[in-house]
Amino acid sequence: MRAEERVIIALDYPGANEAEQLLQAWAFSQNKPFIKVGYQLFYAVGPEWVVKRKQEGFPVFLDLKLHDIPNTVAKGIESLSRYGVDLLTIHACGGRAMLEAAKEACEKAGAGTRLLAVTQLTSTDRKMLNEELGIPGSVESSVIRYAQLAYRAGVDGVICSGRESGMVKQATSNDFLAVTPGIRPAHAEAQDQKRVLTPGEAIQSGADYLVIGRPITRATDPIAAFEAIVKEIKEVLEE
Repeated sequence: MRAEERVIIALDYPGANEAEQLLQAWAFSQNKPFIKVGYQLFYAVGPEWVVKRKQEGFPVFLDLKLHDIPNTVAKGIESLSRYGVDLLTIHACGGRAMLEAAKEACEKAGAGTRLLAVTQLTSTDRKMLNEELGIPGSVESSVIRYAQLAYRAGVDGVICSGRESGMVKQATSNDFLAVTPGIRPAHAEAQDQKRVLTPGEAIQSGADYLVIGRPITRATDPIAAFEAIVKEIKEVLEE
């Protein structure tokens, strides 16, 4: 996988205009970047917008974090599979039956969508995990437990912080995807993320894909910001 393919740009925008303005920079490029569409944008623009981006050649990560009873999640994935997205998220805490039903629905759809289970959000620290969520132990142990659950259920990979990606690989398989948000170049602020790494650190730790939003989308020159991150990844891969 090329370094450029490892970066997923999080389009955390309130509407189509802002997102399309950013993507216009790649309008004449044959190599379109991977893009992430989450709650805010998807609810604003709807599925047709996502389908159009796919038709334009953009790989799409649809980050909707499905979490419900197994049948409801399976039916939701049945509908979402029509859009032909490349990656789709569900919550690992939904349990094995839900994870298996989701994976089965993906396979039946035959759209090639890979399923990712969310472990612990990168805004979660140990105090929150223990005192608010009532889950004992460390964040890392919780992430590994969820990753192993997802792996046994046949899911394609997990969402975890770069700090845990190596541990996830060791606890599951090198082929089990580790997709990591909470990536911040050295010059960028962590903001509401707590478990953060630089792009190079995340790749060295074992991450397959890096989800990066504000350091690119809010940069004065988004293309230059994207290319700087890709360069950092290439340097790590060539070591």
